[in-house]
Amino acid sequence: MNTGAVQIDETLARYSDLLFGTAITVYVIAMFLFLAALAGARSRRLAARELVGATAGSAGSSASGSSTPVDRTPGKLAQGTRRSFSEKLGAMAYPVVFVGLAAHIASIVTRGIATGRAPWGNMYEFISMTCAACVVAGVVVLRKPSNRPLLSFVLLPVILLMFIAGRWLYTQAAPVVPALKSYWLAIHVSIISISSGVLLVSGVASVLYLVKMQWGAKADDPKRSDSGFTGGVMRLVAHIPGADTLDRLAYKCVVFGFPLFGLGVICGAIWAESAWGRFWGWDPKETVSFIAWVIYAAYLHARATAGWRNTAAAWINVAGFVALLFNLFIINLVVSGLHSYAGL
Repeated sequence: MNTGAVQIDETLARYSDLLFGTAITVYVIAMFLFLAALAGARSRRLAARELVGATAGSAGSSASGSSTPVDRTPGKLAQGTRRSFSEKLGAMAYPVVFVGLAAHIASIVTRGIATGRAPWGNMYEFISMTCAACVVAGVVVLRKPSNRPLLSFVLLPVILLMFIAGRWLYTQAAPVVPALKSYWLAIHVSIISISSGVLLVSGVASVLYLVKMQWGAKADDPKRSDSGFTGGVMRLVAHIPGADTLDRLAYKCVVFGFPLFGLGVICGAIWAESAWGRFWGWDPKETVSFIAWVIYAAYLHARATAGWRNTAAAWINVAGFVALLFNLFIINLVVSGLHSYAGL
């Protein structure tokens, strides 16, 4: 199919769509494997707690005159806490994510080759790029084995965003509209996409942090009831790592993503001057991007301020997360402005 002087490779475009669907499917499999790992982690903690209690009881009996020796060597203690089947499934999840990520990146690359341009010229492609950046950030930040199960909570919004993009925002492979025919498309949009993906990971970590702070003590209470919906929520919260770990992860992501996002906004302003004759015009997209940037700056300031660095800072980060999603969807799809050429 010819569109002007640009020829679209329809075969590669179809391969790109197939790889996109494959990536979603593999991400779903990995998410459930990670959830199984979380369940296994809790079972392991409970088994270890029971073993420690039993060891303490044996030690007390020995002290009162029993002749039975107590072997407290790490190897002996570990025998009672061997990996469960769910934990073995969880260990498989991390490489499965890389399979999905490989298919995802291949989808983006083949889309770019098929169209002969940077493969993020419409909402479908931009969301795909952002989700790939989010997964890359997740596997890097959560590479520690004890943190890897948290990738289930990162993959959940990725899967939802990719499903929405593929189901309702999908656009056939085609050249970009004239307003986007600039080398700034490859620079500005790629920077914004990568930084948005990293900041999405931070937002997920802060949401989990607030949940852990609210319900963590009750969830870790061995005397609590596990019945009903509340019990299910408590079991899920008990699977999540400690609040301090989540807070550090959120902070690290913002430290990396915030200056990158700011650089993307600056590049967008330079592109705007070239395309529209002004650096800044308070277009809805520009305005919300600036608001999101200010919120993340406030988060970093709060993390360095006594009395704000815990729950208050996390709420600010969540506000930035919401602003980012609002800028991604509502501004592009609902609000009319100079950036309303999403190619839907």
